[in-house]
Amino acid sequence: MIASLMMYDRPELSDATARYWALIREALSARGIKSPVGLSNDVEEFAVWCDPSLVLSQTCGMPYRTLLHDRVTLIGTPDYGLEDCPPGYYRSAIVVRRDDPRETLADFIEARFAYNATLSQSGFAAIYNALKPAGLWFQDRVEGGGHQVSARMVAEGAADIAALDAMTWRLIERYDSFATRLRVLRWTDPTPGLPYIAAAGADQRATFDAVTEAIAELKAVDSAALGIKGLISINKAAYLAVPNPPSVI
Repeated sequence: MIASLMMYDRPELSDATARYWALIREALSARGIKSPVGLSNDVEEFAVWCDPSLVLSQTCGMPYRTLLHDRVTLIGTPDYGLEDCPPGYYRSAIVVRRDDPRETLADFIEARFAYNATLSQSGFAAIYNALKPAGLWFQDRVEGGGHQVSARMVAEGAADIAALDAMTWRLIERYDSFATRLRVLRWTDPTPGLPYIAAAGADQRATFDAVTEAIAELKAVDSAALGIKGLISINKAAYLAVPNPPSVI
């Protein structure tokens, strides 16, 4: 068995995440579902997502719709109460340096774009889809491997612009001092948020109910730290409807 909640994992949240998982595990057990004692947040993400013994994990919308949707069980989508987003949805903050005078996304088309991964909805596909109607795309791109890395690169001048998951941006603003050197140029359109998944054949209803129960039982301090308001049912079709960038740009 394996479980992971790595998508918003950072040291400041490790204790709250562990307590959240303990509540999920207890609720799963009450429903006859066995689960591992600890989370495997340090295991490579696709090794977790594709494990036939996966009890619970969180993935990104783009890998879900491109590679996982027919191999896993869609459990539900956490709602983080993000501003100007429907429940369970999120969007990307397109960030630039606070002192950069450029004012529109098109002004940055010759700039260096930092992104976490090409298989990221919030870090890559969202901004690609924002630029697509104008027929524009960045030619100068650098892959940093994570949203926090991309944001730091912009703040420190190694890149000029990045697109960050709104929940990650919330955490960067809360915990990272370099955030004061950044500003949001604009926001992308909302899309379905990062879903919880389990292995193919998992009991979706029981797992959904267990996670919902765990969220309701979180202590106020952990609920505030993790930002989780509830679990939302967003169907597979809504995820698959989000357009993908071409594989080679």
